[in-house]
Amino acid sequence: MSFSVRPARTSDVRDIRQLVEPLVQRRILLGKDPVVFFESIQEFVVAEAENGEIIGCGALHVMWEDLGEVRTLAVAQPWLRHGVGHAILDRLEADARELGLSRLFCLTFEVDFFTRHGFEPMGEEEIDREVYFELLRSQDEGVAEFLDLARVKPNTLGNTRMIKRF
Repeated sequence: MSFSVRPARTSDVRDIRQLVEPLVQRRILLGKDPVVFFESIQEFVVAEAENGEIIGCGALHVMWEDLGEVRTLAVAQPWLRHGVGHAILDRLEADARELGLSRLFCLTFEVDFFTRHGFEPMGEEEIDREVYFELLRSQDEGVAEFLDLARVKPNTLGNTRMIKRF
């Protein structure tokens, strides 16, 4: 079972949505309108099987000068436990380093998976006061989740906020 990880293309959006939808139905991931996937396609990578099937996806969203978020990490059920998620996360981390990021955030139910990759549960993250107020201006839900703002709590119950520093 061979696969490769590559940057996503607009033609992958339909497949990405199909990968994500079961996780949305199980309330593991938040649903997104198709336009959101197209608007952020440059943040995504996909895992592609030898036969061209898209079997996994993940996104890296830059939040600040040194901070990014791993988003929408999903793997097709038959490909779970075959290294697909690991390969996607490794690629996103490499992309983060190339961009100059030194911290990666995620909000997840998959604590063991992210722990194996060096993430740890977040405590009270020290944020420069000026940066905090700039981040508050963002309408992005991921930023609100990182800041642990009350307005996102109903959508994040049971998830763990995790961070990795490198």
